[in-house]
Amino acid sequence: MQMSTPKEVLVVEDEPLIRMVAADAIADVGIMAWEASDADEALHVLEEHPNIGLVFTDVNMPGQMDGLDLAHEVSARRPDVSLIVTSGAVNVPDEQLPDDGTFLQKPYPTKRLVNLIAAKLDGCE
Repeated sequence: MQMSTPKEVLVVEDEPLIRMVAADAIADVGIMAWEASDADEALHVLEEHPNIGLVFTDVNMPGQMDGLDLAHEVSARRPDVSLIVTSGAVNVPDEQLPDDGTFLQKPYPTKRLVNLIAAKLDGCE
């Protein structure tokens, strides 16, 4: 799967194994995947890497900002960045997500995650 414009993805997940599996699956299809364990780290990585075109974040994270707050903050700072929010604990309705946000229920097949990311990065979701 070759994409027209090379974009990068930021995976924000406090569980190291889940974060690594998601990042590896994304990298396996040729998309650069950055990792962060909480919202503060994610915002720092986002500032450092202007080619990030999508943030994939878990809702439940340690720190002052959860994944939903992070999604809204990313949307405010970088409206060009697509968003995928995931959780196994809560179901997030569309009206709670930023305009370009998509909710993906855990557990999810990594193939579904990768296909959703590719579609959002290509702008045909």
